[in-house]
Amino acid sequence: MSATTTPFDANGPAPDAPTADARGPLARLYRRELPDYPPTGRRMAYLAIVVVTTVVLYYMLYIQYAVATSIITHFGMTYRYFIWVSVIGNAVGAFASLVAGLADRWGRANLVVYGLLTAALLVFFGLPSAANKTAYLVLFALVSFIEGIVLVATPALIRDFSPQLGRATAMGYWTMGPVIGSLVVTTVTSNTLDSATWQDELRYSAIAGFVVFVVAVLALRELSPALRDQIMVTLRDRALVEARAKGLDTEALRRGEWRQMMRLDVLGSAFAIAVFLLLYYAAVGNFVVYFATVFGYSEQRTNALANWYWAANAVALVLVGLLSDRLKVRKPFMVVGGIGSVVVTAVFATRATHLTTGYYTFAWLFVGIGVFSGIAYAPWMASFTETVEKHNPAATAAGLAVWGWTVRIVVAVSAAFIPVLVTSVTPLVEHGAEVTAASAQAAPALAVVKAHPQLFAELDKYTPATVPATLRARAVREVGVADLAVVQRAAPQLKVLDQFGARVQKASKDGPGEWRTWWWICVGGQVVFLPFVFVMAGRWSPRKARLDAEAHETAVNRELAALAAGE
Repeated sequence: MSATTTPFDANGPAPDAPTADARGPLARLYRRELPDYPPTGRRMAYLAIVVVTTVVLYYMLYIQYAVATSIITHFGMTYRYFIWVSVIGNAVGAFASLVAGLADRWGRANLVVYGLLTAALLVFFGLPSAANKTAYLVLFALVSFIEGIVLVATPALIRDFSPQLGRATAMGYWTMGPVIGSLVVTTVTSNTLDSATWQDELRYSAIAGFVVFVVAVLALRELSPALRDQIMVTLRDRALVEARAKGLDTEALRRGEWRQMMRLDVLGSAFAIAVFLLLYYAAVGNFVVYFATVFGYSEQRTNALANWYWAANAVALVLVGLLSDRLKVRKPFMVVGGIGSVVVTAVFATRATHLTTGYYTFAWLFVGIGVFSGIAYAPWMASFTETVEKHNPAATAAGLAVWGWTVRIVVAVSAAFIPVLVTSVTPLVEHGAEVTAASAQAAPALAVVKAHPQLFAELDKYTPATVPATLRARAVREVGVADLAVVQRAAPQLKVLDQFGARVQKASKDGPGEWRTWWWICVGGQVVFLPFVFVMAGRWSPRKARLDAEAHETAVNRELAALAAGE
C-alpha cells in the first residue's frame, strides 16, 4: 500500500510522483507535490506557513487604507479617485480568483509562494515610488491581482491538509489571515506613524513579505492531485485515501467542475457571505475616513480603535472553530453569529449620528461585532468547502474561485457605491482640513467681517486696486486701518472659506446621517446571510452529526479490511 514507489509509464515518471532527481535542491523550488499524506507534525507546519503567508499578504494589501489620507494628500487625489483605486483593484482581484481556479493544476503551493514574492516586490519597490496617481492605481491593481489568486489558493491548501472533522479549526486559523493582517496594520501604524511616512509603512509590510517568502519557498508543499481530489473525513481515512489514489483518474474527476459549481448552495452561499462581510470591508477601507471626517480622529487613533475589532475577531475565529469541530456541526454557529452580528451592528448604526459617542463605546461595540462575525465565519468556511466536496471534491479550487470572484465583485461594487451614498465624504476629505486651518488662521479677520457684513459685501465686489475712493474712505472710517489690515492679510484664508466653507459645513452636518444609512445597509447584508445557511451541507444536531461520524468510521474500517484481505 505504500505510495512512495514511483510509477512509470511509456513517457517516464508520472507527474504525481516525482523521481528522486526531481527532488534536487533546485527542483524543490517548483516541484512541491507530496506522494503521501503527511504526518501530523509536517501537516501542521504546512498549515502554519499558509496562515502566516495569508497574514502577510493581507498586511501588504490593507496597509494603504490605514494611511489613506496621507496617500490622497501626497498624490493630490480626490477622494473619489482613491475609491476607484480600490474599486479597480477589487475588480481585477475578482477575475484573478477565476484565473486561480483555472491555473490550479500549475500547483497551489507555487501560486502562493511566488504570488507572495511578486506582491512584496510591488509593495516595496513599486507603490512607494509611484510617479503619479495613475501609476499608483496600476501598481495597486497588480497587487490586487496577486491577492485574488492567493485568496483561492490558500484556503484550497487549508482544505487539502485538514480533514472535515478538523476543518473548522483550520479554517478558523486561515480566516485569521485577513483579520490578523488588519490587526498587524493597525498595530504597526498606531505605534509608528508619528515617526514614519506612508512609504515607510508600505515597505515595512513588504519586508515581512520577503521574510515569509524565504520560509515558504523552502518548506511549503502540497498534496498530489490524486490525494487532494478525495474527501477525507478524519485522519483515520489516510490509508484509504492513499490506497484509492493509485487508481484515481484526476482528469476525469475534474471534467465539468465549473458546471457543477453553478448551484444555489454554492453560488448563493458565496453571495451570502460576501454581503455579510460588508461591514468588514468598510472597516478595512473606510474606518480611517469615517472616524476622521465624523469624529475628528487621527489615522493613528482610528487604527488603535480598530485593534479592538481585529483582536476580538481573531480570538473568536479560532475558539469557535475548535468548538465546531468538537460538536461536528456548523449551521448552529452560523445562525448564532449571524443574529448576534445583526444586533450589535444595528446598535453601532444608531450611534453613527451621535458625536458624543465615546472611544470605548465604539471599542466595545467592535468587540461584539468581531466576536459574532467570527462565530459565523469560521464554521461557514468549513461548511462551504464541505458543500463543494458534496458535489465534487476535485472541484475545490473551482468552488473557491467562485467564492473569491463573488467576494471581490461585492467589495468593488460596495466601494464604488459608498461615495455615491455618502456624498459628504468627498468635500470633507478633500477640503475639510484646509477649511479647518483657514478658519483658525482667519478667526480675527472673520470677527471683523461679521461686525460689518454689508460693508464687506460691497468691498468684495472689487479687487483691492479698484475699490472706489468713497467706499475706501467709508471702510477706513467704519472699520479702522488696523482691522482692515487684519482682513487683508487673511485674504487667502478667507478665499478658501468662501470657496469651500459652505460645502464643508454642509458635509459635516450631513455626514453622520449618510454613514448611518450605509451601516444599516451592512445590517441588511447580515440579514441576507441567514437564510442561505439552510442550503449548505452539514447537520444541525450534534447527535446526528456524531452518528454520521460513527457510520463513516465503520465504513472506512470495512473498506480497509477488504483491501487488506485483497493483498
